[in-house]
Amino acid sequence: MKIVATTSCPTGIAHTYMAAENLEKAAKKLGVEIKVETQGSIGTENALTKKDIKNADAVIVAADARVEMARFDGKPLKEVSVSKAIKNAETYIQEAIDGSFENYKAK
Repeated sequence: MKIVATTSCPTGIAHTYMAAENLEKAAKKLGVEIKVETQGSIGTENALTKKDIKNADAVIVAADARVEMARFDGKPLKEVSVSKAIKNAETYIQEAIDGSFENYKAK
């Protein structure tokens, strides 16, 4: 299973990276491949490519700041706050594995 995620908070400092780190740790623990894009104060790091998104089985968006969502059209997606991703990363990875995300429809 492959998951892609993006994390972003208004200040783009600690919480963005804490959420990314916790999602990565949870994915490793559950034996899932993950790539996490961070949108922090220094810009976007580890940017998700079209290929990354195409090959992903699920998407997690942990953001309290604006994230470009249209690129995830048609993908199973869970959108949560950064703080929830920090506290519940393993739960969201497990939900992705279980296939409980709804397919995202771009507006």
